[in-house]
Amino acid sequence: MRKWRNEQILDVYNVILGAILILSPWLFAFEREPARLDAWMTGIAVMVVSIAALWVFSEWEEWTRLLLGLWMIVSPWLLGFAHTAAMHIAIGVGLMVVYLAILELWLIHYAPEQGSRA
Repeated sequence: MRKWRNEQILDVYNVILGAILILSPWLFAFEREPARLDAWMTGIAVMVVSIAALWVFSEWEEWTRLLLGLWMIVSPWLLGFAHTAAMHIAIGVGLMVVYLAILELWLIHYAPEQGSRA
């Protein structure tokens, strides 16, 4: 049986964020097709990478999520749905995904050891 890592809860949060992103075109009535496709594809990618991280941890998954989050932040301007409700959702979820990816990378590399007490 695999041992639960404390950082894995961040992967669970990312699965939830991916699901929110997938549902957002229906919840917030996205008008533009590029916004809908971007939300679905990026949400699926975030969920797949997060589920993979829950199953078998590898650091590349965190870097992939970091890139996906950065994509969500810039995609409204690159895909032409700036100044819409979809832009706000993409940027908000993207910022949260970036934050969680950076936090998990920091916890992996710089967090104090569990057994060491001062």
